[in-house]
Amino acid sequence: MDFQKVLMAIVGVLASFHVLATDNCWPGVYSDGAVNVAIVQKGLEEGLGFRYLTLDGVFGNTQSESVPFQCQSGFIRLKNGGAVPLELVLLRRTFTTFISEDTQLSGELIEPLNAIQNTYPLVVMVHGSEQEPAIGNSRAMLLAAMGIAVFAYDKRGTGQSAGFYTQNFELLAEDAVAAMRHARSLVTGGVKRAGFWGASQGGWVAPLAATLTPVDFLVVSYGLIASPIEEDLDQMLLEAQEQQLSASQLKQVRRLSKITAKILLSSFNTGFVELEQLRKELKMQLWINKINGEYSGAMLRMSDNDFRRIGHAYFDNLELIWNYESMPVLKKLQVPILWIVAENDREAPVERTLQSLRILKKLNSKLQVYIFPNTDHGMYEYNERPDGSRNKIRITDGYFRLITEWVNQKEQPYSGSGLLDPVN
Repeated sequence: MDFQKVLMAIVGVLASFHVLATDNCWPGVYSDGAVNVAIVQKGLEEGLGFRYLTLDGVFGNTQSESVPFQCQSGFIRLKNGGAVPLELVLLRRTFTTFISEDTQLSGELIEPLNAIQNTYPLVVMVHGSEQEPAIGNSRAMLLAAMGIAVFAYDKRGTGQSAGFYTQNFELLAEDAVAAMRHARSLVTGGVKRAGFWGASQGGWVAPLAATLTPVDFLVVSYGLIASPIEEDLDQMLLEAQEQQLSASQLKQVRRLSKITAKILLSSFNTGFVELEQLRKELKMQLWINKINGEYSGAMLRMSDNDFRRIGHAYFDNLELIWNYESMPVLKKLQVPILWIVAENDREAPVERTLQSLRILKKLNSKLQVYIFPNTDHGMYEYNERPDGSRNKIRITDGYFRLITEWVNQKEQPYSGSGLLDPVN
């Protein structure tokens, strides 16, 4: 390990704490050593304060009147009646590169600073379809502040990693395996236990990676046990339900799904005639303009000429395995699995996944499933606007605590106030 590089990272973190912002907040990780953690990071735009995220899921900007803490010199104080002080937590951050399938990827290992004297669980984060860099992720810092070593890496084609962005689950699983192997070699102390944490699309990738390399546990957040084609159908059916469409209209939605699936699975060689016929039949139907899914709505609304000319390049350019099956992969796993579901997830509708999870619970007694009520994709609580769109309020309380305590093998993975309902 390049200890000089690690030392420089620690010094760099310390130096960043002494750059005083206009709102008197210093960037860093703050904790009371027990149940309260806050991450304060540089904002996305200059002069607009710092971003923050707390262990109980509150996020925002430090210049907002709703910020839940007051900034002091070197610590923050929660506005919770008790005025609890949170002090700076120093973390060891090791920036590194590794090779996966002939491509150089960049990552960061974040450890509690006293990792030399202790062993910690190791979590390798497997991100979703987003193309933003993962290095510097605030969620990784939250876990590290709670005594977990975390490895986050920029996916191929994103951030500081080389290669081309892809959504090929098999290739991304190989990358996750390489990341796990490299993270194990970097950990300063011993590795107590190691596993993947996959969120959203990472819920397809992380379980596959767990079948390719030995792990001790797996965490999946708002992931699906459904193919991308089934996800598209379920999104459209949910949109149809919200519009209160008739049985005959639902039949047309299912017909659309079958046609677009045929096109995708044939690599855009068949299905054009059937889709154009459906376009003509539904041309005067206003409800169809509010049916989107992942791709079917856009395919339907594209003209036949444009679809034939650019459809393949537009809709199928990321090597996605459209009919990917999760169940055979998950049935192979007998390690402890924590699966977390957002009850009102519009992006990843949950009913099909819950049905599969009930089957899997009979095959793996170490599978635990929790559902957070009144949450959308990303575990966000929300307000619904008059037009039906949703405004994110916060990440639901208990979500991060559940993950950190479960990974740390606490006797009670989460002893909250009824926010979670185990699936029996």
